[in-house]
Amino acid sequence: MFDSRANASALLHSVFGFNAFRPGQQEIVDAVLAGENVLAVMPTGSGKSLCYQLPAIARPGLTLVVSPLIALMRDQVRALTAAGVAAGSLNSGNDPAENSRVMSLLRRRELRLLYVAPERLARPDTVETLAESNVVMMAIDEAHCVSQWGHDFRPEYLTLGNLARQIGGRLQTLAFTATADAPTRNDIVDKLFASPPRVFVRSFDRPNLRLAFKPKERSSRQVLSFVRSHEAESGIVYCASRRKVEELAQALKAAGISALPYHAGLDKAVRDANQDAFQQQDGVVMTATVAFGMGIDKPDVRFVCHADLPANVEAYYQEIGRAGRDGLAADTLTLYSLGDMQLRRMQIEQGESPDERKRIERQRLGALLSLAEAPRCRRQTLLAYFGEPSQPCGNCDLCQEGVERFDGTIDAQKAMSAIVRTGERFGMEHLVALLLGERTENILKFNHDRLPTFGVGNGRKAGEWRSIFRQLSATGLIAQDLMEHGRWWVTDEGWQVLKGKATIELRKDMATGAAGKPSQRDRKAAAASAVVGEVDSVLFDALKALRTRLAQEQKVPAYVVFSDRTLAELATHKPTSTRAFREIHGVGDAKLERYGAAFLEVVQQHAR
Repeated sequence: MFDSRANASALLHSVFGFNAFRPGQQEIVDAVLAGENVLAVMPTGSGKSLCYQLPAIARPGLTLVVSPLIALMRDQVRALTAAGVAAGSLNSGNDPAENSRVMSLLRRRELRLLYVAPERLARPDTVETLAESNVVMMAIDEAHCVSQWGHDFRPEYLTLGNLARQIGGRLQTLAFTATADAPTRNDIVDKLFASPPRVFVRSFDRPNLRLAFKPKERSSRQVLSFVRSHEAESGIVYCASRRKVEELAQALKAAGISALPYHAGLDKAVRDANQDAFQQQDGVVMTATVAFGMGIDKPDVRFVCHADLPANVEAYYQEIGRAGRDGLAADTLTLYSLGDMQLRRMQIEQGESPDERKRIERQRLGALLSLAEAPRCRRQTLLAYFGEPSQPCGNCDLCQEGVERFDGTIDAQKAMSAIVRTGERFGMEHLVALLLGERTENILKFNHDRLPTFGVGNGRKAGEWRSIFRQLSATGLIAQDLMEHGRWWVTDEGWQVLKGKATIELRKDMATGAAGKPSQRDRKAAAASAVVGEVDSVLFDALKALRTRLAQEQKVPAYVVFSDRTLAELATHKPTSTRAFREIHGVGDAKLERYGAAFLEVVQQHAR
């Protein structure tokens, strides 16, 4: 149908209603349109789906989208259909009539995008139909699922590398994921591509997310206070257990908050109904285990709260990434305690993973604790984990509220001396034992009880030394090799402190200090102002009410009608003509025709 970059840009506006690409999108779209295989690591909310949806409608043939998430398939098909794109999905969540309808469209070659679960691609009848359907491109979402180093390994993904041969001909392959460290990226390349693809690793920064960690005091009250600061906004509260999910949902309801529970122990009909309510209504708070969230393509989640410590940095990043996908400001809060740390360690040790996998998980948990105990900007610490340098962000609790520090130079020198004198070959527990002067089996085996650093740290407890190591890691003075038994080494910045040429401040509260003061910012529609200008909150609420009514009538998520950002721009610019309405972010031709008159009427009534 189309094959040029110019036509792709036209489609960006006419179909999706966007006047420009988001940062990082255009290079990927250009590479895809040029026929290259692509691996793209892009943070949640950066617009991964557009990078395959736009090329799919910009040229002939069928694009196969592989996703493990039925909810995501359903939502993206709804959004594409609302934008006038011929799209469908084949999955176990469809009724037989829907799957039959999609198969008929597929055989007639009337679809541009087909969403399929990896399990269905193992069925011979599906492969046989695809072989006759002019499939030209396969886009694999959540591509980290192919890697055993990834945080959500799924063996069904291992068959995808052979799909091109099964359906015949050359199949352009695209792989997308939000989080993949170097070992995971290498695994994806090896298992999905016959030859090295073009690799794009975009910034992991989500500057619109406010990051905060607090030690638990009375966690239920802390959660309630945080949720109340987001009155009438949609959000997610993650819990480590089903019991806590139920308890928090009840506590929030008792406080007058529209809260619903979600976990694997609930009846499927209840889970589906709660998920639909979260998708279709404004102001619903979902209390959930991590079973909820993957594939929930809801752009206007305004906050994510972890009532318990997440599993690791990758899981934390993935879960907070479900907030603020529309680019507007969103809030995150993570509560943690010593008990959480012990629980996560126990889950690793008692799991059935191979020893090597357990070792990696221990290191990833340690990195998360470094983030929780960071003495400097949290965003700097988080991005450094993904290998990305940055400056203080001004949008995290440590930048905004600060933390009590002390001169930790001598402690840092002791810790780094232990690393250097043992040849930069050992992990944290061995180094802590050395500093405490413990004659463990390995200390004696390597004669480390004879080193000058043996016992120099016996004035502190083991937990304090672990916190110091994590803080030194968070500030970049030491680094850890996840692939080599978790060994620590001293960085160039660390050598400056070790030699007495620089100093370092560490957190005085360590891992068990008091929680900082909660942020006292007015959140109501203020998030939108940072992106689109001064929002008329009365008009914004009226537009949201219309959107909710239309979404409920059509039984679709509210954002399928229009996103929060679109409503915020309408409430800022207040267009009074169809032409002006068409220039609003997210208004494509199909949505203009379907919804334009109704929303223009609300704007005009408000003006009168």
